[in-house]
Amino acid sequence: MKRILILGASGFIGNALYKELCSYFDTHGTYHTENDFFSENHQFHHFDMETENIDILLENLRPDVIISSLRGDFDSQISVHFSIINHILKYDSRLIFISSANVFDAFTNFPSYEYDKTLSQSIYGRFKIKIENALLRLPNHNYNIVRLPMVFGNASPRIKQMKTILDLGEPLEVFPNVVINATEILKVTQQIHYIINRNKQGVFHLGSTDLTHQKDFIEELCEALGYDNPLFKNVYDSNYDRFLAVLPKDNKLPANLKVNIHHVIEASTKR
Repeated sequence: MKRILILGASGFIGNALYKELCSYFDTHGTYHTENDFFSENHQFHHFDMETENIDILLENLRPDVIISSLRGDFDSQISVHFSIINHILKYDSRLIFISSANVFDAFTNFPSYEYDKTLSQSIYGRFKIKIENALLRLPNHNYNIVRLPMVFGNASPRIKQMKTILDLGEPLEVFPNVVINATEILKVTQQIHYIINRNKQGVFHLGSTDLTHQKDFIEELCEALGYDNPLFKNVYDSNYDRFLAVLPKDNKLPANLKVNIHHVIEASTKR
């Protein structure tokens, strides 16, 4: 049985991955904030990347697959990932790095595919690129880069934030000229499960197969959530359509693991 370590297993994406994988693999996770539930579960390990060295945990567990869904200080994250790279080369294990569509946010004319050049104007995007570039120098079987667009879901932070703003009667910021794709958390966990099971190599784009304008998407979400007349604040950062979407071309998944915008809305608004 493969041993899997999820870094950031107390977060939204990490915890959903833990729930998906724990029945099939010897799955461990890290958490940062003290929590009785996690501290009493022997599969969870406290880890503070700003004060602790990841090497001790990796040596004790010797995971076959490490999934990184860490959040927090960028410099600390970079240091952790370089330690992980040394570990996976030593033990010939594997890192699945959860990255973002923001690694392409400087390109605005087209959607982005797996092996397109990365270029970002944002601090967040450049941070992700730095770790991606280190992984791309490794042998193919030692890593996966999984790029995600915005991730939604019934209990996702994005949906909770939207509801809070709408319930307060505040306007939601929308971007009429931004073309996006999106995904939902349960499909993401199934897709990563498949990548692990089949020992897939390389870079994966796990967004919906179709694109939509961000404002249209948010309007549909609001309607499906039961908000009749939500307030919107239109933000125009360009006179033309700007793309921030990640689509698969080289590493496509089976039909049952693909997702479209309609499915994302449906899964995010189930009562």
